[in-house]
Amino acid sequence: MKRQYFISLGMTGALLLAGCGGEGKKQKQFVVAFSQANNAEPYRAAQNAFLSKLLAQQPDVKLVIGDAQQDNSKQVAQVETFIRQKPDLLIVAPNERAALTAVMGQAMQAKIPVICLERDILQPNYTSYVHSDNVAIGRLAGQFIVDHLTKKYGKPKGNIVAMRGLLGVEGEINRDRGAKQVFDKYPEIKIVSDPVADWIQAKAKDRMTEVLRAQSKIDVVYGHNDPMAVGAYLAAKELGREKEMIFVGVDGLGGPAGGIRKVMDGILAATFVYPLCVDKAVEVAQRILHEPGFKPEKDYLLESLMVTAENAAQMYEKFTIPGMD
Repeated sequence: MKRQYFISLGMTGALLLAGCGGEGKKQKQFVVAFSQANNAEPYRAAQNAFLSKLLAQQPDVKLVIGDAQQDNSKQVAQVETFIRQKPDLLIVAPNERAALTAVMGQAMQAKIPVICLERDILQPNYTSYVHSDNVAIGRLAGQFIVDHLTKKYGKPKGNIVAMRGLLGVEGEINRDRGAKQVFDKYPEIKIVSDPVADWIQAKAKDRMTEVLRAQSKIDVVYGHNDPMAVGAYLAAKELGREKEMIFVGVDGLGGPAGGIRKVMDGILAATFVYPLCVDKAVEVAQRILHEPGFKPEKDYLLESLMVTAENAAQMYEKFTIPGMD
């Protein structure tokens, strides 16, 4: 039977005390506290599930997950609570970079090892940062779009809608920056609208409906994550315009609800695998917990891959985690 590790923050006190208790001959129980930016996003739900799955295999490790619900003040308070409870390791997926910088520094001052997971902060207030290169992902997406437009028109030209994630977040900034580094080389490629949908599919659908009413010619929607790209597709489909344009996303989750399946189903033309980063974080965490004196790298960079119709089935097998599909 699966053990459940999705525990509300209000229950963490007793669990942390149990984890840190000293019953003499019993094996030490390590407590890992994870402050997640927003459980409601599919990518973050997948992070939680994978982290829980991996740590459930470690009998001496207990995991506590707190949900910040995309609220900076809530996440800061959450991390402050974890600091007072003194877990053996703290993992933070920051909601926004500026808001979490100081409190993660407080955790470091309290001598708690901190893994910054996949989103950065303004200062390196962490033991290790496990992430992918969002500028590189943006460039990959930008080049895919340029190649598509060149094939469509015989030269690189066309109108793009860039559906942006939560402003101020590293992923949003750099996925946008990387793509624009490519688009800026081609003066006939225009971003005609860049609505903000905060990573949320329903918001993207609403924003795209507004864009469609204002823009008569759209060739590509570049969603900074897959749910926003899908939301844009649903809006276009409602208005009978989905065949006029292609939809490109980022995240590339496996499983029947993930972006790779959306490529296989013809909803997305491409997505780009944004690694969950959890497996590397667990590898680093295990060494921190079990190897006294271990000094991890400050930065672990994981590679992204492009998923198109040609390789989607193969990528689906690769990135669908058994027991989580």
